Amino acid sequence: MSQRAKGAGYERQARHYLERAGLTFTAANVVIRGGELDLIMRDGQTWVFVEVRYRRNAAFGDAASSVTYRKQQRLLHAAAVWLAKRGASFDTSSCRFDVLAITDNQLEWIPNAFNAD
Repeated sequence: MSQRAKGAGYERQARHYLERAGLTFTAANVVIRGGELDLIMRDGQTWVFVEVRYRRNAAFGDAASSVTYRKQQRLLHAAAVWLAKRGASFDTSSCRFDVLAITDNQLEWIPNAFNAD
């Protein structure tokens, strides 16, 4: 199985997990110059931008710790562009950035993992 196919499988798993938790799916794999948004969900009136990370094991750090400051900046930029295309911004919309980390077979959902401030 290719890396892309494995990644798609983990993103599907993440999406279903979040939908069972009450979030509503909006989009997946949104590519914007300079970044990609794995999942865009809604939690009531809040836009939720979800980064899905997978690590086979924690030998070199768990999946959650792989969302570096640089990666966060790319996600913030991509989300800002995505919102702007809809006539919105961080100032006019309720938004949050979640991480759904899968290390080995352990799934960890981290709401508000980082923010635009």
